[in-house]
Amino acid sequence: MAWIILLIGSICEVGWLIGMKYADGFTRLWPSVIMVFFMAASVGCLGLAVKEIPAATAYAVWTGGSVAAVTVVGFYLFGEPATLLRIGSILLILIGMVGLRLDGVDP
Repeated sequence: MAWIILLIGSICEVGWLIGMKYADGFTRLWPSVIMVFFMAASVGCLGLAVKEIPAATAYAVWTGGSVAAVTVVGFYLFGEPATLLRIGSILLILIGMVGLRLDGVDP
């Protein structure tokens, strides 16, 4: 269950990014509120996950998943370039996350 919570936390990072983009430097109220909500949810999920997953592993997976998800959203939502190097780099991040999950180290 902790891994699912960690995944949800990484997905909340996407909400945080989208809110940040549309908050326009905290000049727009509702996007700013959405950003803060997703920020708190993301960190909260990480906090719950580290009860069962080693902190270093949880943090690496949380940030790696966030980076991968945010980059893909950037491709589709913000029109950022989806170059072969960027896509390959995301795949390497995902491979690293799977490796950390399969390692099986428990606290």
